[in-house]
Amino acid sequence: MSAACIKPPKSLLRQVGRAIGDYQMIRAGDRILLGVSGGKDSLSLLAVLRHLQTYAPVRFELGVITVDPEVPGFDPQALKAHYQTIGVPWHYEQQPLLEQAQAHMDGDSFCAYCSRMKRGIMYRVCREQDYNVLALGQHLDDLAESLLLSLFHGGQLRTMKAHYRNDAGDLRVIRPLAYCRERQTAAFARAAGLPVIPDSCPACFAAPTRREHMKALLAREEAEHPHLFANLLQAMRPLLTENLG
Repeated sequence: MSAACIKPPKSLLRQVGRAIGDYQMIRAGDRILLGVSGGKDSLSLLAVLRHLQTYAPVRFELGVITVDPEVPGFDPQALKAHYQTIGVPWHYEQQPLLEQAQAHMDGDSFCAYCSRMKRGIMYRVCREQDYNVLALGQHLDDLAESLLLSLFHGGQLRTMKAHYRNDAGDLRVIRPLAYCRERQTAAFARAAGLPVIPDSCPACFAAPTRREHMKALLAREEAEHPHLFANLLQAMRPLLTENLG
């Protein structure tokens, strides 16, 4: 059976549905552009959103975008056939982000610089192609790691938001995987045979990062406290949204 035919597991659908409902992420007539790097999380989210389109009471349109940072080893062209098979429009943007970072980055990590630049490119494509919502694939593990990074290294109580407006106020940004664990997307991607691009940004995996340290810390704590992530989610709920109007 092809990856396009495999239904996401009920647990994944249920948690995405809860997050969408809790934070009113998707509204009637939305045109959603999903950032797909080729990793397990964004490809899993694509499958979930495609499935929701078949039965959700709210009708929405869906497209995908891949930003190629032109780093060695990153080749997203293998995804093209997958997008054609499932029938979603694919927007492909190339920009030499590693080269630009080496020339212009000042006191920032490459990952932070790349993320900021990619976001700007995705905002531009949303505007050019008339999408009003940008969907991103970060999950609960990412949110928990961001919370600890902010506390430990920034002295602030903050994390990634599940739903917010960009600074310009013309686009909404959503993270439908906010309640999902990384192990869920990994298991689904394997079972569905999704065309995952391993280590989709090699420059980010070249050396251990602060985020990797937080991931390891959380794994150690969860081994002793199985309800750790449920408790972290409960604590983070007030941080996950803002007054969207």
